[in-house]
Amino acid sequence: MAQQEQVKIKDLFDLKETLAKDYLEGFTYPWEALGGIHDLILAIGRTLPADKYNQIGEDVWIAKSATVFDSAYIHGACIIGENTEVRHCAFIRGDALVGDGCVIGNSCELKNVIIFNHCEVPHYNYVGDSILGFHAHMGAGSITSNIKADRKNIVVKGTEKYETGRRKIGAILGDWAEIGCNAVLNPGTIVGQHSQIYPTTCVRGIIPSWTIVTDKGVQKAKREE
Repeated sequence: MAQQEQVKIKDLFDLKETLAKDYLEGFTYPWEALGGIHDLILAIGRTLPADKYNQIGEDVWIAKSATVFDSAYIHGACIIGENTEVRHCAFIRGDALVGDGCVIGNSCELKNVIIFNHCEVPHYNYVGDSILGFHAHMGAGSITSNIKADRKNIVVKGTEKYETGRRKIGAILGDWAEIGCNAVLNPGTIVGQHSQIYPTTCVRGIIPSWTIVTDKGVQKAKREE
């Protein structure tokens, strides 16, 4: 498969791998979905089967098969999927839809996110105003920077410029995206499916699918498996 720039929801995600499937199908671009995550979680939460999920406090639903460490903090609205692990001192600030088989690791912070099934955010990560696809992985210390220093609205830049109308956008990671340790994803970064960002790299714009971005900022094609 040749490289292609991926920026639309249909090009980035397997929507069967999230409870947000029907919701996301109503949008073209992923940043358009960020404003409604709170209400989405409330709507889904009320429909979750009682034999599989417990409602813990106000607007928080946790799968009975999930493992949540006592030291983790979870604020609503939030759904934690089946067989997901929320580790020591994780800080879920709210509006987090976390899928099945995920890892939310020690000292990670989540805010206003959709995290697809089998996604891993395992060590010291900040993920805000972002969507992370199926089997996406963030290495230790990698973060999504979600607001510009000048506080202006974010423009997603690739072969075209996309005016988002939003002041806060973190990163959009396509399915199987791999983010190296201590990488910084600047506001509005979109990483295509199966792409890889080297450790300590500072990235912005749209990274095509099947692309490697080195720590020198060089992009090269990744061999398809």
